[in-house]
Amino acid sequence: MADTAKEPLRAVKGMNDILPPATASWQHLESTIRRLMDRYGYGEVRTPIVEPTALFVRGLGEVTDIVEKEMYAFEDSLNGDRLSLRPENTAGVVRAAIEHSLLHDGGKRLFYLGPMFRHERPQKGRSRQFHQFGAEALGFAGPDVDAEMILMLRALWRELGFVEDRDVRLELNSLGAPAERRAHREALVAYLEARRDALDDDSRRRLHTNPLRVLDSKNPDLQSLIEQAPRLIDHLGPASREHFDGLRAVLDAAGLPYRVNPRLVRGLDYYSLTVFEWVTDRLGAQGTVCGGGRYDGLFELLGGKPTPGVGFGMGMERVLLLMQEVGRAASMRPPSLYAILPSPASLPRALVAIEALRASGHSVLMNAGQGSMKAQFRRADGSGASHALIFGEDEMARGEVAVKALRDENEPQRSVPLDDLVAWAAAVLPR
Repeated sequence: MADTAKEPLRAVKGMNDILPPATASWQHLESTIRRLMDRYGYGEVRTPIVEPTALFVRGLGEVTDIVEKEMYAFEDSLNGDRLSLRPENTAGVVRAAIEHSLLHDGGKRLFYLGPMFRHERPQKGRSRQFHQFGAEALGFAGPDVDAEMILMLRALWRELGFVEDRDVRLELNSLGAPAERRAHREALVAYLEARRDALDDDSRRRLHTNPLRVLDSKNPDLQSLIEQAPRLIDHLGPASREHFDGLRAVLDAAGLPYRVNPRLVRGLDYYSLTVFEWVTDRLGAQGTVCGGGRYDGLFELLGGKPTPGVGFGMGMERVLLLMQEVGRAASMRPPSLYAILPSPASLPRALVAIEALRASGHSVLMNAGQGSMKAQFRRADGSGASHALIFGEDEMARGEVAVKALRDENEPQRSVPLDDLVAWAAAVLPR
């Protein structure tokens, strides 16, 4: 059969390529996160992208939106196992901690960076493959670690150039202990049942399966009804109140402003006690930048021993959009030098000199392929390099390279011996 032209293949909808120069902002965010995690004593954990579907059904809850609507779940064609692309990573980190007895010698502070997957409608800052930074403190029960985690996020915002209470602000709530949530649930269901006709279809569906999620509805017609609903914070017992007050005392002492939001809930079943969100008004209706809280029951749900835990997840695309919005997006660093080769005959010796410069820590972009001197100088100027290295035949015959400043018209062109090129670069160029 004769070969025919084929239509180019495209990426899966909602799963986006990340290309230069955009990758510069990603690298800046990732390196900032890694430096911060090192200062706070968090070690990196890397879990599989594919996990047993049961991990998320048990950990997140069967009636959550993620499990019901958004997970990429499939059957392994080789052995029939039910598998899913991870929609979040807290359950995976806890699974790994249980499987490898990670807490045998005490609590652990862990963080992760990586892709997650949810089958939802792609929109600004939300893709079907998205990237998340998260941290989990496992084995620590007190409000001090909750507070430390929130203050760690404040430190991250500051390093990224955000101003708290202007670019981002903190909201807090407590979901209490299981018995307190059950008492609140009964009161909430009775309240909503009495107003069933006023609920939308989504809220009626959640009424008896996950009524807390009704409080998280964004339907403007329900806001008055939600505002008057029973508040979980009014059902807290002494121990839960003490935990919440302890958290607030640390944040107050640190001078971190926050708002107690009694309607703040998390969409996953494993949360208890502290919940928090960092939100912004700069990105439209989808204002949550980071959310987290305490999940003291998750280890037991996944077959482990009772173990406290607290953590958060942050959509990196959302943070990058916010960096762009406040004028803090990073740009690619230009090369220090641009190598111009008038003749292919110069390439062998020129490449040796260029590799020596790179080995000493300088970035050098080499003109690839042929082109006129005028075209090569135009590319050199457009690269952002501070100097051009001209490996001309006459210079090479003398064992030299011509150096031309591209940013300073007052700096004269000079010739530098090839053997002295690394020393010249060390003296003249910043690294």
